Amino acid sequence: MPPDHRPPPRAPLGSLIVIAAVVGCTAAAFAYTAGWLSPHRLTPSRLVAGFGTPTDLGHRRNHAKGVCFTGQFESSGAGAALSRAVVFAAGSYPVVGRFNLGTPNPDAKDASVRVRGLSIQVKPPGGQEWRSGMINAPFFPVSTPQAFYSLLTASGSKDPNAMGSFIAANPEFKPFGVWAKTGPWTGSYAEERYNGLNAFRFVDASGTAHAVRWSLLPAAQPVTIDPASLDAGGADVLEQEITKRVQAGPVRWTMQVAVADPTDPTADPSKPWPADRHTVDVGTLVVSQVQPERDGPCRDINYDPTVLPDGITTSDDPFPATRSAAYAVSYDRRTAEAAHYPRTEGANP
Repeated sequence: MPPDHRPPPRAPLGSLIVIAAVVGCTAAAFAYTAGWLSPHRLTPSRLVAGFGTPTDLGHRRNHAKGVCFTGQFESSGAGAALSRAVVFAAGSYPVVGRFNLGTPNPDAKDASVRVRGLSIQVKPPGGQEWRSGMINAPFFPVSTPQAFYSLLTASGSKDPNAMGSFIAANPEFKPFGVWAKTGPWTGSYAEERYNGLNAFRFVDASGTAHAVRWSLLPAAQPVTIDPASLDAGGADVLEQEITKRVQAGPVRWTMQVAVADPTDPTADPSKPWPADRHTVDVGTLVVSQVQPERDGPCRDINYDPTVLPDGITTSDDPFPATRSAAYAVSYDRRTAEAAHYPRTEGANP
């Protein structure tokens, strides 16, 4: 046989051992990530399971009750001083969003849920996009993902001492508990301030990074309402109210970005930054149409907070990555259950 057609030499035994070792290490890494080798380690699946068995298949595992909206993010251009992201160049960019309630029950009464949320997907030209989820609480209840899992476990426990033990071990929860009991209620999604409690980094045109948090400040004047009066409006009073309000005219929020001082904590969303931090009003969210989730454009969007355009990055805050991984598990499960939550026949996604 000519030299150019000789069969390749057999791999020596040592090479096979190396290959086997690499494959074995890779398998072990996957097993560790899945939690198979460390059953007490917090994994995305364990975190999602902490919300309990879903009452209705095909829905999100948390913030399961919601309504879609569409509109625009009208960028003022002021944000370009902090970030080179295209969404902060002056202009108007389409938004698909979702008003929602912090509950795993899509049939919960609106007046029974303390935490309200607003999620957005902003899609400027060029293929990049920005996704963000915000809530009306002024700070997060706990400081770490593990503590959040412990909160889910305690709140779902039948042990009457479970929450007391949790609070004793996680004293940062106390301010959130005070807010939940004494903070004002409103009768509309439109009257809420929504806070992005996690710290991110805006990177400007020179490459300089700025630690930031952002909030949506309502143009509508908040009106305090008693929860009992809200309950009297029916189980779906918030969805009905925001639908009617937007039918009468667009609803707006100013997006305000707070810039951290070097001493401000960026890894702990349970710690608010001082109110006197430098802020920049980067634009206006305009909601122009509301649509029920069943057939709405937000239904199948995973509002993963790590989907970011160039010019925005995550920080040392561990929650965005944790949320991203848990959202992926939730998304996979609910889309696999779509037959349990069918669209109206003939409806377009």
